[in-house]
Amino acid sequence: MKYTKHNLKKIQDLLEEVGYTVRYEKGNFQSGYCLVETKRVAVVNRFYDTEGRMNVMLDILSKVDIDFETMSPDSLKLYHKLIVSPGKEVQEKENEESKNEEIPQEEPNNEENISV
Repeated sequence: MKYTKHNLKKIQDLLEEVGYTVRYEKGNFQSGYCLVETKRVAVVNRFYDTEGRMNVMLDILSKVDIDFETMSPDSLKLYHKLIVSPGKEVQEKENEESKNEEIPQEEPNNEENISV
């Protein structure tokens, strides 16, 4: 998944659908976020860029308890794409990159073989 504001909004909507309120605040968060479990609030460091915010929200999604029965089919599909099987996308990308890489050729050795 690309790091765009549109995809950030999708992840934020997913968090809100599972019952968490997302707030962007300044603070000294070591992990980039703070979870207030009793109020189901996720506070994300507001100084993070889009990529940082998305990664933080994905981390939160992987740690919170989710009632899958209340999720819409589209949200459930997105959740499984992001959390359950994200390695598949990474693996496909790595395979694509390895196809594009050239294998370096060894240069011939210009030194003369001298026997003593």
